[in-house]
Amino acid sequence: MKRLFLGLILSVLLLGCQGAVSSDIAPLVLTFWHGINPPANRVIFEQLVAQFNAQHSDINVQSIYVGQADQQFPKILTAIVGNSPPDLLWFDSLLTGRLVDLQGIVPVTDWLKNQGHLANLDPSLLPGMAFEGQLWSVPFTTSNLGIFYRSDLFAQAGIEQLPRTWEELAQVAQKLTQDRDGDGRPEQYGLLLPLGKGEWTVFSWLPFWFSAGGEVVDGTVSLLDQASWQALHFWQKLLQMGVAVLSAPERGYEQEGFIQGRVAMQITGPWTLGYLSQTGVPFSVMPMPQATRPATIVGGANVFLMHTNPTRQAAALRFLDYLLGDEFQGAWATQTGALPVTQSARQQPKYQSFLADQPLLQVFLAQTQVAYSRPNGVNYNRLSNCLGRAIEATLLGQTPEVAVAQNAQRCPGER
Repeated sequence: MKRLFLGLILSVLLLGCQGAVSSDIAPLVLTFWHGINPPANRVIFEQLVAQFNAQHSDINVQSIYVGQADQQFPKILTAIVGNSPPDLLWFDSLLTGRLVDLQGIVPVTDWLKNQGHLANLDPSLLPGMAFEGQLWSVPFTTSNLGIFYRSDLFAQAGIEQLPRTWEELAQVAQKLTQDRDGDGRPEQYGLLLPLGKGEWTVFSWLPFWFSAGGEVVDGTVSLLDQASWQALHFWQKLLQMGVAVLSAPERGYEQEGFIQGRVAMQITGPWTLGYLSQTGVPFSVMPMPQATRPATIVGGANVFLMHTNPTRQAAALRFLDYLLGDEFQGAWATQTGALPVTQSARQQPKYQSFLADQPLLQVFLAQTQVAYSRPNGVNYNRLSNCLGRAIEATLLGQTPEVAVAQNAQRCPGER
C-alpha cells in the first residue's frame, strides 16, 4: 500500500512537472524575409506581425528586412543552395520559375482550395501565382498602373474630357505641352516616359503592349509581333511629336517633374497617392488609355512558402492564412493605400468607408478587371533585359524595327 501510495504521489508530481514544462515551451520561430518599402510600411507590417504573434503562443514570426530586389536575390539563392532558407519569402512573383527550378519552394494549390482562399482571391492575380500547372505563392498586396495627371494644368489647357484611347492621349499631351518663351524647348510637357532598360521601364511599357493585343505565350513576351511594333511606335511617336519627355536614366518612377509642373501626366500606381497628397499639388488619376482593348499591368508582391520541413511549413501556412484574412488585408490596405487581394476584404464596411475618403483608389480597383500579369518563367530576367534594351533603344531614336532586330536574339524563344 505504501508503495502504491508513493507511486501515485510521484505520478501526480510528474504530471504536474510536465504540465509546467509544456506551458513554458518556447514558440516555433519562423523567419519572414522581405523588402517592404517605404520604411513607414515596414513599421506597419511589423505591428501586424506582432498582432499575429500575440494571438499564437506556439508560433513567433520574425520579420526580417533583407534589402531591395537586387540585394535580396543573391541572398535568396545563397540561402537555398546552402539549405538555410527562410520559412517565408516576400518577393515579386517573377521569381517563381527560378525558385521552382531550384526546388526552393512548395506549391500551395491544394491549401488555397481547402482553406477557401482560392475562390476569394482577385482572379487577375492567379496568372502571377501559376507555373507549370501549380500555384506557388500567396498574394501579399496588389496594385496596377494608371496615369496621374495635374488637374490644374488640365483646367488651364481647357481639357474637360479625359483621354480614353492612345490617339486621344497624344492629342491631350499636345495641348498640355507649353513652350512659353518660344525658344523651342517646352517648359511643360504633356507626359513623362521612363528612360532605361530596367524593370520599371518594362513594367510601364507592358500595359501598352497588352492593350495592343499582346499575349503571354509559353511564358514569354514576343518582340516579333504586331503588338510590340504598335506599342514601341506609339512611345516613339509621342517623343517625335515633342509632347513627351524622358526621365533621367532608370528614374522613371520619380515624381519631381510632376510635382513642379514640368510634366502634366505620369505613369505610376496607387502607392503614389499618399506621397502626392502630402505635397499639396492638385492631381487626379485616369485609367490607362487603350489601343484595341483596355489593359494595365499587375503589380505587388507575393509570399512564397519555402521548402523546409513539414512542421515549419505547417506553421508558416497558419501565418499565410492570417495574411489572406480580412483582418490583415483590411488593416494593411487602409494604412498603406495598397489594394486588398481578396474580394471579401474589399467589401468590409471599414474598407468601403476608407474608399469613400480615397475615391481615386476606385480607378485602380476597377482596373483589376483588365489587369495582366507579367510572365514568371525561369528566363524572365533575360526576357526583361531584352525588352528593356529594345524599349530604351527606341526611346533614344532607333526605329522599333532596328531596335527589335538588335535585341530579339537575346530574348528567350525569339528568332
